[in-house]
Amino acid sequence: MSLIVMKFGGSSVGTPERMQRVAKRIIERQQDGNRIVVVVSAMGDTTDDLIDQSKELNPNPPAREMDMLLTVGEQISIALLSMTIHQLGHKALSFTGWQAGIRTEAVHGKAKMTDIQPDRLFKALEEGNVAIVAGFQGMSEEGEITTLGRGGSDTTAVALAAAIKADVCEIYTDVDGIYSTDPRVVKNARKLNEISYDEMLELAHLGAAVLHPRAVEYAKHNNVKLVVRSSFTQNEGTSVKEEAVMEQGVVVRGIAFDKNVARISIIGVEDIPGVLAGVFGALADNGIDVDIIVQSGVQDGKADFSFTVSGDDKDKAISVIESIRSSVTYREASSEDDLVKVSIVGAGMVSNPGVAAKMFAAISNLGVSIKMVSTSEIKCSCVIAAGPLNEVVRALHTAYGLDTAEQVFVGGPQDRR
Repeated sequence: MSLIVMKFGGSSVGTPERMQRVAKRIIERQQDGNRIVVVVSAMGDTTDDLIDQSKELNPNPPAREMDMLLTVGEQISIALLSMTIHQLGHKALSFTGWQAGIRTEAVHGKAKMTDIQPDRLFKALEEGNVAIVAGFQGMSEEGEITTLGRGGSDTTAVALAAAIKADVCEIYTDVDGIYSTDPRVVKNARKLNEISYDEMLELAHLGAAVLHPRAVEYAKHNNVKLVVRSSFTQNEGTSVKEEAVMEQGVVVRGIAFDKNVARISIIGVEDIPGVLAGVFGALADNGIDVDIIVQSGVQDGKADFSFTVSGDDKDKAISVIESIRSSVTYREASSEDDLVKVSIVGAGMVSNPGVAAKMFAAISNLGVSIKMVSTSEIKCSCVIAAGPLNEVVRALHTAYGLDTAEQVFVGGPQDRR
């Protein structure tokens, strides 16, 4: 008898008809002799609707009260799914995150899990129930309801799978696996049978939206086998695990892109120790994540450097930089948006010279300028203007032989949370 965690996103349970389809699928897996724990997100646009309602009443609501509000969406889903399973003649029990034993740090909006005590889940399973858990939420040691932030339901599912030592954690979404790139951009993108944690983690960080990076990190750390599958078909999905089969001759395995990129440039900075620490320390203190950093050469004791942030953080980043001008002397600071980051990823890149050069050539052949570059052992990223993104992705897909490869991956839409 296998122990399986099944996670369903918001679009998978967005209507009564879809809820019934999910319930029947869960029952089928249970009748195959498996014990089933289910993690569910809020239905459809429920969370967005709740946020909109809160803003009508208070544009800047307290974080604690937002957590109280937003956890309602998942509680609606688990109760309705449990009712549906009962209507079909089977047993199910629903649990909020805190009832399921999920403990978190005392942070509202982006709490991290600190412990899981799944005793009630095991009891429910022993009694023949499907255990249904609300994703995205937990409780602090002080008894406060918390939410886990973006990707919280994926992370809930993986963490529960690790805590109960599940045989597999299945992530059901609106695509049938992991692709070489977004199929909406490249029509002949192909689905991969399997992918390594490291490659999936890079792609998730770089913009591929099938799995959230936190969930992949948790799976890698706890060696949880993940399978990404479609809620709407019976097709085999993509397995995410420690080692994945490398196809002969395929160096780049996937192409990801991030459309929400802004570049900040600081010109004429004094070249003295501690300057970079002052700038990036201030940004970190204000919760701003910095991605690519490039510094130019020093002339007359002055240096220029640029870095990228999320487009959502651009104005805040400029404000932070202006606020530290008394301690960090510079001539001017500027920003540029309407940028994207396109990235190639593959474990084979580390032992194959010329991979980055081929990327640069493919982009330049389209007459597109590369504004910034970042590399690691298994990825290369370029920041470019947003306009030609689709053409660049298609050119790279062809340049690395992904149009005809049997096993490639990544990219595609994802259920919210």
